[in-house]
Amino acid sequence: MAVFREIPYGRFNFLVQINDDGSGVIAGFSEVTGLDANICVTEYRAGNYRRNTPIKVTGLTHYTNIHLKRGILGSLDLYEWFDKVSKGDIDDATKDISIILLNEERDEVLRWNIYRARPVALQGTRLEAEHCAVAIEELVLAHEGFDLS
Repeated sequence: MAVFREIPYGRFNFLVQINDDGSGVIAGFSEVTGLDANICVTEYRAGNYRRNTPIKVTGLTHYTNIHLKRGILGSLDLYEWFDKVSKGDIDDATKDISIILLNEERDEVLRWNIYRARPVALQGTRLEAEHCAVAIEELVLAHEGFDLS
């Protein structure tokens, strides 16, 4: 579903779907970070190699945790998911998630499909009486990989 164009897309129009069937959006998030993957490369050299340099052996792929930030809305949905996982509820522990980049007309142009995500941290907001700012909560998700479409 990736839609190519000559001008890069902005990073400010996106959706986050957190339903196993991908049918709904829990809430609008203000920031998503951590859509990163790294392939581990190990160096190896046997003593009988003719060159004095190691070869590179491709290893495991590692995915960083995803951080989702949103304004506090009075909804307990993220806390309830975190709470279930913290109490060992394996049935609701993991969810497939989609992060969808939108164009200026709010049409989908790229989708990250994240597999078997589970909350590993829930950070509450910073409260300050002398500042005018939105109260933000952050959910950190560990996952088992993603693909792009």
